Amino acid sequence: MNRVYVCSCFAVTEKQVKAHAEAGACTPRQIASACKAGTDCGSCVRRIQAILGRGTCPRRELVDQGMPALASEVTAMTETAEVTELREAA
Repeated sequence: MNRVYVCSCFAVTEKQVKAHAEAGACTPRQIASACKAGTDCGSCVRRIQAILGRGTCPRRELVDQGMPALASEVTAMTETAEVTELREAA
């Protein structure tokens, strides 16, 4: 199996980053919340940005369609869910 590592610090693969993006992560910070990639040395953040830039993001699509208010609501709901997950994990 050929694995392409994006984050060497936490052994996060490109496939994992793409899976998190498909699940709704649209920013490097959201990827970091999901799998820690980009939170140690930071050398992978640009690569994560490049991967995210190639994919689709529901929030980006809403902004492109002229619905920034709805995009903000989706962002707020996602961030609230991430905070809840982090609290539950602690």
